[in-house]
Order: sequence, then structure tokens, then C-alpha cells
Amino acid sequence: MQYIYIPVVLITITIILGLFVTVQQGNIAVITIFGKYRRILTPGLSVKIPFIEKIYKKISIQNRSVELEFQATTLDQANVYFKAMLLYAVVDHHEETIKNVAFKFIDDKNLMQALIRTIEGSIRGFVATKKQSEVLSLRNEIVGDVKEQIDQSLESWGYHLIDLQLNDITFDEAIMRSMSQVVASNNLKAAAENEGQALLITKTKAAEADGNATKIAAEAERLAAQLRGQGVALFREEVAKGMSQAAKEMEQANLDTSVILFSMWTEAIKNFAEYGKGNVIFLDGSSEGMQQTMKQMMAMSTLMDPKKDKSQ
Repeated sequence: MQYIYIPVVLITITIILGLFVTVQQGNIAVITIFGKYRRILTPGLSVKIPFIEKIYKKISIQNRSVELEFQATTLDQANVYFKAMLLYAVVDHHEETIKNVAFKFIDDKNLMQALIRTIEGSIRGFVATKKQSEVLSLRNEIVGDVKEQIDQSLESWGYHLIDLQLNDITFDEAIMRSMSQVVASNNLKAAAENEGQALLITKTKAAEADGNATKIAAEAERLAAQLRGQGVALFREEVAKGMSQAAKEMEQANLDTSVILFSMWTEAIKNFAEYGKGNVIFLDGSSEGMQQTMKQMMAMSTLMDPKKDKSQ
């Protein structure tokens, strides 16, 4: 009897152990009965029928990532090499979604193959309509186009594309070298344009400064000339007043006004001698020259005073 109890106990223990199943957090178990879908088990401890219900597959509902490396050709026949990171996950926890994930593909290898080839084909189709000079600036547009095209297909498989990052976009070595030369030449062109603009600004400012200086100098010269003219006019006015006053005093003293002219003449000669700075002045110092000079002064005095001429 003891030998009979031992198998019974073992069978009982096996049945009890098979009755309970544990599903890890972040996973969902798919249960089948005789190969046919039955139900799903959520994370935690669950009960299943031993020997009848079987766990067909445990599906992870966590985010998954995969790296891609592939090549595409642009409209102008340039080879573009992409390195990308794909982030995807199961759409939701609904039963129909889990069934699609579990039974659409034989295994994860076939799923990844279809997913990668679909994304590569979408990117290649987009790049084929663009020139190589446009590809680098269309990173966001490429990602948006891929998401728009494959989201519907992924949803039918039970998955959702969370993010697609194009981490590296390169070209053939010859194209990269030519692109570097273009960038360098553009930088040199921009530097030359900036230098020309700076030189133009410097020249313009210098010309404006010279013009302003010329205007200021011309204005100063005009004011100086005006002041000199006013000074000469005032000098002449004062000389005329002095001569007029002296003539009146000479007439009141019954003296000849020609003496004034003679004194002015001698003062002029004295001034020539003091400030001539070595210049030679020829004067007729003879008595005949003096008489001729006096006659000329008397004539000037007669012209300046017509009344005196009439009285004489």
C-alpha cells in the first residue's frame, strides 16, 4: 500500500504545481487548449487547467529597441548610408491586440525581419525622390514620412512605432570630400563678404569723418574770414575816424593837413623797415623825390577835401 500512495502523492503534487502559473511583470501569457487560443493571463499568480491549458507564448509589453544599418540611393544616384535606432512596443493590453502579436508571425525573428525591411523600404522610397544635397536637412521629414506609412501596418501586427532616430547619415568618401570642399568654399566666400562689408563700413566712416572735418574746417575758415573782414573794416573805420579827428584839430590850429599825410608816410616807411624781414624796399630819398611825394600828397589831400581846393 505504501508503494501505491507514493505515486498518488507525486501525481497530486504535480497537478497542484501545474494548477498555478506565475506571469512576470511586463509580460502577458497566451493560453491555448489543444493548440487553439483560449485566453490571456496578466502579470501575477493565475490558475490554469493542468495538462490541458498550455502557455503558448509569453509576450513582453515593454518597449523594445533595435539598431538598423542600411543603404539608400538618392535621386541623383548618390549612395546614402543610414544608422538608425528603432523603438517600438505592443499597442495595448487588449485581447485582440495580444492575439495579433502572438499569432501574426511564427517567432520574433520573422517579426524583426518584416519590421526592419518595411522601415528600410519606406526610407529608401523617400530618399529616392530627393537629391543628396537635401537629405541631411530632411532628417525630421524622413522620420515623419516613415511613421505615417508604417503605423497602419504595425497596428495590424499589434505593435506601435514609438520613435525612429536617424543617428548617422553618411555618403561615399568622394561625396563627403566634395561636400567638405563646398562647405569650406562657402565659408571662405562668407568670410570674404564679411571682410568686404567691414572694409566698406570702415571706408564709409572714414569718408564721413573726412567730410565732416572738411565741413568743420570750411565753417571755421568762413568764420575766420568773416572776423578778419570785420576787423579790417573796423580798422579802416577807426583810421578814418582818427584822420578826420586829426584833420579837424589841424584846421583848428591853422596847420596844413598835409602834415598828417606826411606823418603817415613816414610811419609806413618805419613799419616797412621794422617788419620787412630782410626784404629790400627802394625809396627815392632825394629832395626832388621828397618834393614830388609832397605834391602827390597835397593832390590827394585836395581830392579828399574839395572845399579846400575851391578856397585856394
